[in-house]
Amino acid sequence: MSDPGIRSAVFLDLDSIDRDDLDLSKLNAVVDSWQWHGLVKESELNEALVSADVVVSNKVMLADDHLTRAGNLKLVCIAATGTNNIDLEAAARNNIAVCNVHGYATPSVVQHVFTLLLALTTRFNEYTCAVKQGAWSKSNFFCLLDYPIRELEGKTIGIVGYGHLGRAVAKVAEAFGMKVVLAKRNSEDQRPGRCALHDLLPQVDVLSLHCPLTEETRGMIGADELALMKKDAVLINTARGGLVDEYALLESLKAQQIAGAGLDVLEKEPPPPGYPLLKADLPNLIITPHTAWASRESRQRLLDEIALNIEAFKAGELRNAV
Repeated sequence: MSDPGIRSAVFLDLDSIDRDDLDLSKLNAVVDSWQWHGLVKESELNEALVSADVVVSNKVMLADDHLTRAGNLKLVCIAATGTNNIDLEAAARNNIAVCNVHGYATPSVVQHVFTLLLALTTRFNEYTCAVKQGAWSKSNFFCLLDYPIRELEGKTIGIVGYGHLGRAVAKVAEAFGMKVVLAKRNSEDQRPGRCALHDLLPQVDVLSLHCPLTEETRGMIGADELALMKKDAVLINTARGGLVDEYALLESLKAQQIAGAGLDVLEKEPPPPGYPLLKADLPNLIITPHTAWASRESRQRLLDEIALNIEAFKAGELRNAV
């Protein structure tokens, strides 16, 4: 089919992507009429969908009831890679196509991985805090050596999930002179150069997670896995919070069973007040608010890719089909 009646579109949570710093012209060019919601209220969601041919959602949940009631809806564009906010079975049953976006945030995520890693290995937070508190000014020497610093060169990084992001992280790690080892996807993975997670963990100085959250991967890094890691190893998670047993990680960090962790994701987002990992205030734990993906360039690529998905659908092609 060609141009399957795409006239109106609704963006349900634009404020989660655009902070008045992005160019929406490509989206405006592919659809005649847009409804722009910073964040649509749950009570207004069915009304927002009722006349739309296309809906764009980053994290707003679209359940069976929403999709069934949206009588004109032909295409759901997920403004992300993950698909857990869409009832895919209901979409298929209602003959609604679904597409997402891949690879748009790779440069942003990779630099964030190494921001977390370098902050931990150079003890960046401790040293900047010491300077602000006057410790350098009181030093008998030209420098402070209160916190041991480690180099990345010669260290081993274990990567779990070797898609676009895992490969890009590996490339930068090799530029630092690191050795890269890869985890098997599961017990049936017989690809050369891969090893089982429990065999990989004792080898690594850095563990970086880049796999999706599924029933198989949920809680994959728990107390047993953390116990296998070196005492001076570092965990980096910019993938999904549910991959890590947060209670086990907190206990491991408190006991200095591993050297540190850098997290950009938590199991509950946003975290409620008093969230244990935030309340702990540990020097060997760095948490950022799910911003690894969020460079301006990355967010612009995301919107432009959504426009290409809509344009392709109008031409009879389902691009980035889910």
